Amino acid sequence: MGREGKVERRTKETEVRVELDLDGSGKHQIKTSIPFLDHMLSLFSAHGLFDLKVKARGDREVDDHHTAEDLGICLGNALKRALGGKEGITRYGSATVPMDESLASVHVDLSGRPCLVFSLPFRRRKIGDFDTELVREFFQALANNGSMAIHAQVVYGSNGHHMVESLFKALGRALRQAVSRDEKIKGIPSTKGRL
Repeated sequence: MGREGKVERRTKETEVRVELDLDGSGKHQIKTSIPFLDHMLSLFSAHGLFDLKVKARGDREVDDHHTAEDLGICLGNALKRALGGKEGITRYGSATVPMDESLASVHVDLSGRPCLVFSLPFRRRKIGDFDTELVREFFQALANNGSMAIHAQVVYGSNGHHMVESLFKALGRALRQAVSRDEKIKGIPSTKGRL
């Protein structure tokens, strides 16, 4: 049985559809109406080797906040659905990724307990027309709705685009490790017996 999750979310502010296959090859079709997020989610998919389809539109005339947050909500819920009971998964994942002068580190625990520790030292408020504060909003929504702990840090960097790019690549690689199956793990990877 495939590990796939599909989620649709419609509000007065946004319409979002996400399809996620954890056992894919990194194929992606992404159209969020926010070009910078399209690029970042493509990197997440390619480096996580997740097949990902995303279609979203939102009230960009207000700003990109609702769309970015709802994308995190939907991706987190799709991940939860794809994982099912979490039997046999590695659970933890870590990745450190350089992107030119920037270095990002992401660590995840598919614990069932939402938590975000986030450090991204931006010097600018915008990357193109994208508000840099929305990166944290996306990660917070992903952690909350995916019921996982995410520790995300840009260790250093000077170019805002590179800093966020290394963060999304690291997120994909860390999650790929966390959702991978380990034949030595029987049942749920927790002494509690549930996640």
